[in-house]
Amino acid sequence: MESGNKLGVILLGRRNSGKSSILNAVTGQQVSIVSPHPGTTTDPVPRGFEIPGFATILFIDTAGIDDDGELGRARVDRSLRAIERADVAILVLSNNRFGAGEEALLRRFEEDDLPFFIVHNKRDEEPLSALSRDRIAAAAGRVPLVEFSATTDSDAAPLLEALKEVGARAIPPPAVFIGDLFAPGDRVLLVTPIDAGAPTGRMILPQVQLLREVLDNRGVAIVALPEDAEATLRRESLPPALVVTDSQAFARVSAAVPEGIPLTSFSIALARRGGMFGKLLEGTPRVDGLREGDRVLILESCSHHPSGEDIGRQKIPAWLRKHHAGKEIFFDFVTGRDPLPRAAADYALAIQCGGCMVSARQLRQRLLPLLRAGVPVSNYGMMIAYLHGIFPRATRPFAGRF
Repeated sequence: MESGNKLGVILLGRRNSGKSSILNAVTGQQVSIVSPHPGTTTDPVPRGFEIPGFATILFIDTAGIDDDGELGRARVDRSLRAIERADVAILVLSNNRFGAGEEALLRRFEEDDLPFFIVHNKRDEEPLSALSRDRIAAAAGRVPLVEFSATTDSDAAPLLEALKEVGARAIPPPAVFIGDLFAPGDRVLLVTPIDAGAPTGRMILPQVQLLREVLDNRGVAIVALPEDAEATLRRESLPPALVVTDSQAFARVSAAVPEGIPLTSFSIALARRGGMFGKLLEGTPRVDGLREGDRVLILESCSHHPSGEDIGRQKIPAWLRKHHAGKEIFFDFVTGRDPLPRAAADYALAIQCGGCMVSARQLRQRLLPLLRAGVPVSNYGMMIAYLHGIFPRATRPFAGRF
């Protein structure tokens, strides 16, 4: 297993159960403050750690689930929201305390299909009782249960082995974006505008990801600006097996690329992650059903300073209003992992960005509550293609492949 894998691992449990001590023991470093006083950790705290040959881990230390008072409840809410960022959970117990709070977390893990294991910490103070073991087994099933003492146990190998065992189930197979749409030696034209949001001298992540995938699959990558796409096609002795464009240039590039050449976008290719392609494909045409006063949710997975040309906050709303001329449509914008400002069911449609900055699981967890509430979902690329009348062409390369 390659160390290119990345996993978010969240530690949850009551105050003073030793979550921070467990984190320090696993990493072999003092990465988190520990104290005998309950409530030392007040907010989710991310910490990076490399397990050679396995994965890069982003540990998320959290406040206690039994924190009280108005501020304490806010901390608990932030800890629970942080579960969305995790691929694996570690439930930390101590002193044989296993009750309603822990059972609620286990139900949440099950609902979210979140792999987890359990650590009973401070075994030097109070060993795990047979009664507690039976209660945990009844609630959690056959998951790894590690008895540990962050104070006296010098070897954290049992924790690392449990993490590897559970984490291996959380690592998805490598994502395939366009690698199955061409053969080795085929030309692939990537139409890549210089994005205003990209740092100087760099390309945005989806462009880099798909360029790498072309090379990994022994394709021949041709990269051009939108304004040069037509001339590039004329110069090529062989037509490309596939053209991938930035969604914002869809209309221009579609007009330049002959109908017989498959065409899609970076964002549509990214929709294959997390098994969501079919849901996005199904939800996109529901934009035609928007009514007066409906509210649309725009989900941006990354945080950036919006510019006047921002695709999510400016261009897509403008295209939607043009598509529904005469109707007043409202928009809510959510950045990063911020909570939804309204109940999911309040939205008539949700449009997700490509999600290049989050894991497939995080993308899926963001969309599932909306789908459960009956809200149709789309993504930037699919919606732009639909609003420009090229949705069938832009999604055709993936027919039967999701």
